[in-house]
This record gives sequence, C-alpha cells and structure tokens, in this order.
Amino acid sequence: MTRPAPSKLPGAVSLAIGALALIAFAAAGAARSAPAGEASVHDSNPKSAAATAELDETHDPPASEDEFPVPPPPFTEGYFPCTECHADMETNRERRELTEMHEDIELNHGPRDRWCFDCHDPDNRDVLRLAGGREVPFTESYRLCGQCHGEKLRDWKVGVHGKRTGEWNGKRQYLLCAHCHNPHTPHFAPIEPLSAPARPGDIR
Repeated sequence: MTRPAPSKLPGAVSLAIGALALIAFAAAGAARSAPAGEASVHDSNPKSAAATAELDETHDPPASEDEFPVPPPPFTEGYFPCTECHADMETNRERRELTEMHEDIELNHGPRDRWCFDCHDPDNRDVLRLAGGREVPFTESYRLCGQCHGEKLRDWKVGVHGKRTGEWNGKRQYLLCAHCHNPHTPHFAPIEPLSAPARPGDIR
C-alpha cells in the first residue's frame, strides 16, 4: 500500500499569511511616522515647507517681550531699517558676489555656498527668517543662530554662554550673539599673547 504524498498547501498558506502580516506592519509604521495631514520635513512634496514652518512654531514658539529682553541689535550706523533702501528695489535672489553694495561684508560663516537669504528675509529686509520660513525680528536673532548652534542657545538661555546684566532675582538683559560675534564672520581674530603686568613692587 502506497502512502499519499504530504500536501504542500499548509506551507504556502503560511507564507502568504506571513507576507500579508509584514505588509500590514509596514503600513502601520508609515502611518505612525506620518499622520494624516502632517508631512515630514524630509518629504520632497510641496507640503514640506509648511511642515517645517509648523515645526518652528511647535519647538520654538515666538518669545514674549519679557522672556529674553535684549538691548538694541548692533546695526551698522545708517543701515537700519533696511527697507529704507530695499523697499523700492527689485529682489535679486541669485547667489552672487556683492559688488554694488555691502561689498565690505566678508561672509565666512559655515558652508561656502551660504549667502544672504539663508538668514535675511528677501521679502522683508527688516526681519530675519528661520529655516522653516518664519520671520523673526533682529531682537530675536538668537533663534536663528540656535538653529545650528543649539547647545550654545541652551547655554545662553541659562546664562552659561554670553553675557547678561541685571539683578539675580530681578530684571535682566541679555546680549545677543551679534553683540559679541560678527554674524558674517563669527570667529574671533587671533589675539597675540602678552606678558603679565608688572607688580607694583617691581616698578622702578
């Protein structure tokens, strides 16, 4: 008596069920990472800019006037408000070397291809612009700096980096990053070391 060959159907069914389970798991993961109506900042679809702007608001909401009071930003005399000159000028968004105005500005900050409109708003020169597109006044320029220098912004807020004045339990004032660093060329120039001052007893 010949025994019947074992059926392969159960194995095939198991593989099919396993494949369906993997597909369902992947779909669930995608739904968790990108909820309906919310685009990832890494998406290449047109919603990305809006999503990045939304993240600006979520993770770095606009400050109240009393949160970080600062002195007036260190504008070059006669340059602000910028719209006094730019309001009636056509905006040239092409990356280029400035030869007609502001040619004295040396841009040496970060990647070589960085340029004006990475930080300045091309549509409103009197404000700065975060990566997500939100406008911020020059008095909140620390938000712009903090996008790349997050650890410095954290230290600045708690008084470890930068300078603040005022009373320890009263009104305080914070110097902006631009009060100490040239935002276009933020590195300090090397300082030549000097000898220690002479002691009064050694002066003859």
